[in-house]
This record gives sequence, structure tokens and C-alpha cells, in this order.
Amino acid sequence: MKPSPRQSVAESSRGSVLLNRISVSLGERSYEIMIGDRILGTLGDTAKRIGLGSKELIVTSAALWPSYGKVVHDSLASTGFDVSVAIMNDEEESKSLQTVNSVYDNLVENEFDRSSGIVAVGGGVIGDVAGFVAATFMRGIRFIQVPTTLLAQVDSSIGGKTGVNHPKGKNLVGAFHQPALVWTDVSTLRTLPAREIRSGLAEVVKYAIIADPELFHILETTVSSFSKASTETLIDIVSRCCSIKARIVEEDEREHGVRSILNYGHTVGHALEALTNYAYYTHGEAVAIGMTGVARISCEVGATGQKMAENQERVLKMAALPTSIDCPTNPNEIVHQLNSDKKRLAGRVRWVLPKTIGEVFLTDQVPTDVVLDVLRRMIDSNKGEHRCDR
Repeated sequence: MKPSPRQSVAESSRGSVLLNRISVSLGERSYEIMIGDRILGTLGDTAKRIGLGSKELIVTSAALWPSYGKVVHDSLASTGFDVSVAIMNDEEESKSLQTVNSVYDNLVENEFDRSSGIVAVGGGVIGDVAGFVAATFMRGIRFIQVPTTLLAQVDSSIGGKTGVNHPKGKNLVGAFHQPALVWTDVSTLRTLPAREIRSGLAEVVKYAIIADPELFHILETTVSSFSKASTETLIDIVSRCCSIKARIVEEDEREHGVRSILNYGHTVGHALEALTNYAYYTHGEAVAIGMTGVARISCEVGATGQKMAENQERVLKMAALPTSIDCPTNPNEIVHQLNSDKKRLAGRVRWVLPKTIGEVFLTDQVPTDVVLDVLRRMIDSNKGEHRCDR
């Protein structure tokens, strides 16, 4: 599944800006992903072109407001939009119905209606919460994703999954609600903390493993110094990931089939996040551990060779991502958490296992004793080196 972004020149009041344009074709729910450099200040023109409502609410964080939120606000306001702002915490614990209610209050107080819209400026937490509000306020209003983290740019801003966490699991309360536009500015990656970059790189590696061997080869030479990569390289890598996800979402919007391969590494990853109360591992770190685990499981059941697992682990380590479980955890607790995951089908855990770099498959036929053995070894490999004060 090779990426196929189209380059185009977007005309705005600030001049011409070269963009990669990726279409997500879903009938009346179709939209475009626009990827460029220093383009936040040109959003207003495109928002006007796609017919966004005259009243818009920007949802962002206090940290992002001065650098990115205000730029988006001024761009929208300068092109005639009536813009309000809602500031929320962008930590994982803020993905809650309590936060959703606070955004509802803002919409009601500012007399928003069905023609109004939301603009999410931030990472995955802000995008998920703002998207869920858009999906449910007055039974659905339009929204724009403006992702500012690598993880959000390559993954969570695309595909219409919105939602919040429940004490029993991640993203258990949610809805499918496609954005009207995804506006991605890779210049925001230049200011991301190193740990945030690493977290996003886990998702980039995921796309390479499930669908793009060429991307994997690119990562072999760029991943260890990703934050110093050229603008052209950043746009290319982000565009490849977005194009892969766009094609998968077009084929399976509601995750009844092939879209499940996007969960590569997430089965164990989500379990680790839940067991550590979303406070120890970042999402990408947990996914990196999960990808390492499923590659080893795939070796154990004879679906892939040791070389594939080793190559994946090497690239993850080059990205400074964890490949073992470095906080004391009981393998049985992880398996128990797997059995409560919302992605189960007919009571069985659905695994995404690799065959080779660029090809994975779905199965629910993984013996529990194999899973326990792999998890036990991933924990034992770090005995005496646990770092639970991260």
C-alpha cells in the first residue's frame, strides 16, 4: 500500500504555500489532509473555502495557545469567523467526560448551534476530546483537526475516531466522526520535547511495518536524528503515514476488517497504559513495547522469522524507544487486561501479527501460554533495572 500524496499550491492572503494534499474519500464525509511547513497562519482561507460555519470554537491547551492557538485564532478571525476559545489540560487524565462537559458548557454559553464548528489545536488528547464533543453536540457539528504532535499528525487526527477514557479502559467512550479538514504543519515538530517525538516515532514505525517497507528503510537512516531531519524529509514521512491511514480508512471506515491492522502493537500497549494508570508510559512507548511483544509472539507461532523481529527492535532502539517492560508488572495482570480490551471479538483477543516488514495479519488464534511466556521474558530482561520513577 504505497503512499500517494499530491503536491499542490494553496493560495492565501499571505501568499502561496506548497503543500502535500491527501484526500480521504468517504462519500459525503470526504475531506483533505493538508501537510506543509509554517502554514498555521493560512488556515482561515481554506476553512472559508470548505464552507465552515461562521462561529468556531478553538479547543487547545494553555501551553499551546501563545505559540499555535493564537495564530490559528487570528487566521480564522481575519477571514471573517467569529472565534471563541476553550482551554483544556492536554494530559491523558483529561480525556474524560468531565472535560467534555466543560467544553459543552463553553459551546452553550457562546450560543453555538448546528452550523457552528470546532477547531482542535494540539495533540491526540485535545483532538480526541474536541472530536468527541463535535460528534455529540447537537448530534454532530463539523470540526477541523490541527495536530501539533508527531503522533497526532501521523495517526490520531485521521480517521474519525474520537473519544475519552474510562477507568476500566482506554477510549471506551467514543464515536466515529470524521473531521472536515486536517491541517498539518510540520514546523510544530521543531519545538516538541524529545519524549514526544519518540512517542510519535513509534506510530511511524508501525506504519512502516504494516504497509511500507520503503518507509522502514528511510527510518533506518533518519530515526536516530529525526528532530534534525530536513523539512522535506519531515513532510515526506508524515505524508507517507497519512496516505497509508487514509487508504485503510477508505476501505474500512468503522473498523470491521482491515482497519484493525492499525492496532499493531496496541493490544499489549493499551494494556500497559491501563495497568499503569496512563501515567508511566507515553502512548508511543507502550506501543513500542507492544510491537516488540507481538513480533516475538509471531516468531513463537512460526508466522515470521527472527530477523524481522530483530530488525524492528533495532529501529525502535535507534529511536530510543523501550523494547522491554521496565516497571514491575505481573504477566497474568497484563493478560487479564487484554481480555477486557474493547477490540476483542466474540470474547477472543484479536492480535495483529507481522509476517515481514510491510505485511501483517489478523488472528485470534494465539495461545495464552505463548503470550505469558513472551511477556515474562520481556519483564525478566530488565530485572534489577526497573525505573518506575519515570
